[in-house]
Amino acid sequence: MKISVFGSGYVGLVQAAVLAEVGHDVVCMDIDEKKIELLQQGHVSIFEPGLASLVRESLDAKRLQFTSDEKLAVQHGQVLFIAVGTPSREDGSADLRYVLSVGEAVARHREQPVILVEKSTVPVGTGDTLRAHIEKNLIKVGRLLQFDIVSNPEFLKEGSAVADCRRPDRIIIGCERDAVRDVMRDLYAPFNRNHDRVMFMDLRSAELTKYAANCMLATKISFINQIAELAEHLGADIESVRLGIGADSRIGYHFIYPGCGYGGSCFPKDMRALIHSAEEA
Repeated sequence: MKISVFGSGYVGLVQAAVLAEVGHDVVCMDIDEKKIELLQQGHVSIFEPGLASLVRESLDAKRLQFTSDEKLAVQHGQVLFIAVGTPSREDGSADLRYVLSVGEAVARHREQPVILVEKSTVPVGTGDTLRAHIEKNLIKVGRLLQFDIVSNPEFLKEGSAVADCRRPDRIIIGCERDAVRDVMRDLYAPFNRNHDRVMFMDLRSAELTKYAANCMLATKISFINQIAELAEHLGADIESVRLGIGADSRIGYHFIYPGCGYGGSCFPKDMRALIHSAEEA
């Protein structure tokens, strides 16, 4: 299948490389021309175990190419993955300018029916916003286009992103039409052989699933840190407490190690975005 991936950052590059590995014909597009030049030579600036060799192998096999030409990327893929940044604004909301810019490129250059897949973490309702934005831009250029929007959030962990992408524990797909479900199931067939990992749902539910997952994990980290502080004041051993509560299968041992708190590129901005969405709703 011909696939285009917009964004060569942490999510986009891993997704593009793994899709190419299983045989898809993948074009990865980024507006950063210097970064693209390095990627075309097989130089990966992100440190992630196994990623650099995977990129080079797919380049050599001619299943993966990198470009800064948006027209080429828009016209190449039957499915277009949007894996661009969604940074926080000052009010905590997600900045969707890069997501919407992909929609503008589609309106400018696409003539054949296409499926746009939200891989970036975006607030609930972004699919509807993107659809309206594309339709508005199509009216400007006086064209019609059949397109579908799909939410397919990523659940990658730093340090094991390639392994997570190759062997996902679930594949969340939010879409509205049976024909689109069939295409997405075919696309992910190589990752779904041992048991059925695909979970179909509506678009907004898929968008919220990503935020709910990240914020639940952030909550577990914050909770154990609060208990650790309380343990210091009460003279208890937090390691013993952690082992005691983790033995409960409903709680488990993941994400209950006390430490400096949650951080990274996702949890803080996703927590702020969900709070902002809740306030708006």
